[in-house]
Amino acid sequence: MIGHMDLGLRGKIALVAGASKGLGYGVAHALAEEGAIVSMSSRDGESIAHAAGKIERETGAHVFAMAADVRSADAIDRWIRSTIDRFGGIDLLMTNSGGPPAGAAISFDDLAWQEAADLLLFSALRMVRAAVPSMQGRGGGAILMSTSASVKEPIPNLGLSTVLRASVSALAKTLALELAPSKIRVNQIIPGRIDTDRVRQLDEINGKKQGLSPDEAKAKAVAAIPFGRYGDPMEFGRVGAFLLSDAASYMTGATVQVDGGLIHSVL
Repeated sequence: MIGHMDLGLRGKIALVAGASKGLGYGVAHALAEEGAIVSMSSRDGESIAHAAGKIERETGAHVFAMAADVRSADAIDRWIRSTIDRFGGIDLLMTNSGGPPAGAAISFDDLAWQEAADLLLFSALRMVRAAVPSMQGRGGGAILMSTSASVKEPIPNLGLSTVLRASVSALAKTLALELAPSKIRVNQIIPGRIDTDRVRQLDEINGKKQGLSPDEAKAKAVAAIPFGRYGDPMEFGRVGAFLLSDAASYMTGATVQVDGGLIHSVL
């Protein structure tokens, strides 16, 4: 187990979206471990309540769980308003959601593109718009946007995700510049292949396309990772907590990859 590093997160109020499992859960858990007050949401009320209970038991932190479908502007507003009403404000935000369907870019109709835009791009934009006034009123804050290795290099058969996550990257960089005078930092975190349900599902889809079993597809994916294994959501979570913390006080507009060396681009 990694030793404890004090990140200056004690008592900070953090919003984490898509937090019932996977990457969002990893970040929510790491923030709670560092003493932050965590408000976490996901689409499914039962699974977010279960995840929050687990984090509370394991960390002793104060955790608030709420069902919110981030494709809905109203649901985002309700979640953020409820958090502010309960805790008095917001210091930290991680934007995150599930991924859209796999497939070639040209295979999707306008409705699929619109739904993917709501899921990935508009969800992030709406969360920021709803949370920033509270951060400004509190003298600053930090935002972390979760994207994908596809913003560095398109991933085959993930057309919707690749195009829209690149938009989120551009949004993160734009917000970093726009919000710097308000002392709000905005960074982007890129997961490589972290062992989540989503990655297991993609292994299955890729396997089918190549006539491989999910295990064979995973072995092939692992072979491309210099570290020779998938990451653990907690490894991702600790980096996320660091980027949201005062320990990263001079970092904004940065892109940090947590990928075991998977991405080969120079930048």
